[in-house]
Amino acid sequence: MERVPVESRWVNERWQVSAAVPEPAGTAAGAERVSDEAGREWWFWHGFELELHRSEGEGYWLNVTSPEPRVFVRWRQDEDRAVPQYVTVSYNEAARWLDGGEQVDGVPMAAPIHAWLVPWVAENYRPEPRRKVRRNDPFKDGAFRRDRE
Repeated sequence: MERVPVESRWVNERWQVSAAVPEPAGTAAGAERVSDEAGREWWFWHGFELELHRSEGEGYWLNVTSPEPRVFVRWRQDEDRAVPQYVTVSYNEAARWLDGGEQVDGVPMAAPIHAWLVPWVAENYRPEPRRKVRRNDPFKDGAFRRDRE
């Protein structure tokens, strides 16, 4: 998470997700604070896991087949900092969070995450075949036909 100073009379700062990078499995949860001279501040949050669920297959497929695959982070504002709550790679799950009024940022997907996700999607998800849609035909069976004699 990154805190960016803002020159505005209404707010002093803006929080945003700056990256989502893979860590070794079993990394302990926690946070580290780093800041620089320009007033920027970063919080490195550790211990989040990406869990894949078959029910989210379409959302993963939409993500990996998009021109710019992303990792989505749901976060909330704490008293003095932004705290990530959950991480996903499903477009559909991120959309549901946004529809529910949550704060969600998407960042470019790191190559190792993409390399891990693509085989899972190939093995576990098949897009539904497209079907022709039959619309109601008001003129079928002469329902609206007027006999003119």
